[in-house]
Amino acid sequence: MKAPAEATDPSAAPSGAESAAPGTEQQAGVRRPAAADPVKVPPPEVSKYDYAFPVKGCDTNYQRKLLIIPKTTIWAAKGCSFVAPVDGVIDEVNLSNRWKPSTDLGAEREGRFVSIIGEDGVRYLGGHLDSVTEGLASGTKVKAGQVLGKIGNSGNARDTAPNLYFAISWKTGPAYWWVRRGMVEPWDYLDAWLKGNRTLSPKEETFKLRRKLGETPACTTLCAANPVSPPEEKEKERKKKPTTPTAEPTQPPPLNDTGTL
Repeated sequence: MKAPAEATDPSAAPSGAESAAPGTEQQAGVRRPAAADPVKVPPPEVSKYDYAFPVKGCDTNYQRKLLIIPKTTIWAAKGCSFVAPVDGVIDEVNLSNRWKPSTDLGAEREGRFVSIIGEDGVRYLGGHLDSVTEGLASGTKVKAGQVLGKIGNSGNARDTAPNLYFAISWKTGPAYWWVRRGMVEPWDYLDAWLKGNRTLSPKEETFKLRRKLGETPACTTLCAANPVSPPEEKEKERKKKPTTPTAEPTQPPPLNDTGTL
């Protein structure tokens, strides 16, 4: 005769239950493996050109909105290097600082400047320079990152902190200075070049705008020179002019007794 089965307690844990489910103390002791360093993925190559931010080796900040002209002012310390933003050839070099508030001629507002025509066909201008690198002339080949001048405050920036006047446009003759001073908003490209996306090119936007406006559109903003000189400039000009002595008024000869001469 079989012995009766022993009654089991349903609340009793089955054998090995303790080892099957670790307790809180055991879970707290588990360490998460250290994460590896993030993998840096380069930005996608969006053009065949390689660009450089136009100020080298200095802290900078710049305007990211349209004020009057589609260009930007890159603030940096005096003497910082203005460099070629892309491979290309020198277009214009202006070594003199002829701008005067009394005339405010548009062609002279950028002061000392260098412009280049990039291998992308786009023109880039760096103005308000303190000095221009020796030996640069129209037609000189340059490489991206090559020093073209030193930042200053020439031209109509003479009463401001040092800065680089930076503009993007297309090639025209020197007479069309209002094209040279900037046609394409540059800050999206500056942001990309500064943050490492060195292939973002303004070529497509630049030539699309040229097709729309024509190669030599009329000047529509800040075109005229100053018609009236400030009082202090007038005084300077007055002092420079030679004075002409004023002749004394002549008296008529006396009449004789008959009333004739």
